[in-house]
Amino acid sequence: MTDTRSALDLAGIDDLLSADEKAVRDSVRALCERRVEPYVGDWFERGEIDDIRGLAKELGALGVLGMHLTGYGCAGMSATEYGLACLELEATDSGLRSLVSVQGSLAMYSIWKYGSEEQKTEWLPRMAAGEALGCFGLTEPDAGSDPSSMLTRARRDGDDWILDGRKMWITNGSVADVAVVWAKTEDGVNGFVVPTSTPGFSAPRIEHKMSLRASVTSELVLEGVRLPASAVLPEARGLKAPLGALNEARYGIVWGSLGAARSSLQAALSYASERTQFGRPLSGFQLTQQKLVDMNLELTKGLLLALHLGRRKDAGTLRTEEISLGKLNNVREALDICRTSRTILGANGISLEYPVIRHMNNLESVLTYEGTVEMHTLILGQAMTGQNAFR
Repeated sequence: MTDTRSALDLAGIDDLLSADEKAVRDSVRALCERRVEPYVGDWFERGEIDDIRGLAKELGALGVLGMHLTGYGCAGMSATEYGLACLELEATDSGLRSLVSVQGSLAMYSIWKYGSEEQKTEWLPRMAAGEALGCFGLTEPDAGSDPSSMLTRARRDGDDWILDGRKMWITNGSVADVAVVWAKTEDGVNGFVVPTSTPGFSAPRIEHKMSLRASVTSELVLEGVRLPASAVLPEARGLKAPLGALNEARYGIVWGSLGAARSSLQAALSYASERTQFGRPLSGFQLTQQKLVDMNLELTKGLLLALHLGRRKDAGTLRTEEISLGKLNNVREALDICRTSRTILGANGISLEYPVIRHMNNLESVLTYEGTVEMHTLILGQAMTGQNAFR
């Protein structure tokens, strides 16, 4: 039987990685195969993760939480290494990569980039170790792609701040120890570091999901949440701050989505090699080979794009529109790979005995969050034409 991993790397992309990059990738893959792979189908079916805090601590011990940040207990790895980690995490499940992305690229990054020294020393070492979980509250029930229309407000009361509002579709919300919440003030949009034990804060879980079921998704409710002046992120001014954090997470998705695609393609290739119809393996039919080759072409192109963007990020030359290019292309193509893989598995493709339908459902969410297809299209359209077509 063909080794599916080597069979998928027909372009020799593995040779473009350094020994350190391969070591990071292999260590994340080993943890996923041991700690998550055997159980994630059951978690998805039940809609809950067993011992999420224990899992977070293992991820922290491996160094993947805030791994691309420096200091405060963070690993200080490269953007490319972070991307490779996201690829392996999402090859296991998008929910696992979401946990790590929200922790490191949204919550931790916001504190690391915009926070005070006090905020950094209080939260970042514990978050890097997985001892404290974070979430990021920007999206609202009536403010998704247009965060400027948010209704969450923060008002002064003496030296304190009072927050009121709701945030929606918040990963890690119900299990978080700290929330980075964005709210409108008299001066514009500000970020706040909110311990989730603060009176008036609650985070009910969102149920009845058919996607990202191996992930905690919540609503954040803030009712008269009183915070000291020290809760404000001092360097976060305007929407540019949360959007900067979102770019960090979007970059991880450029890589991560291809992990889901690779896993589905591996499953399809293995199944096609083992399943016999009309006296021969499915992989021996021309139409099946065309599907497999077309999927591998798109996976290869996506990986080359991700690696190129990673190198540019490490060099400090990556632009916002380049992240949009990667997110738009790679998620869209990954979803198509999952759908095509499902056709090769036939009826078995909808069973959780195989990862394909789980990845496919998950990517329907990934296609939307951290910027919809439409928003990234308009970002790229503006970069090409110089015309702002958002309104």
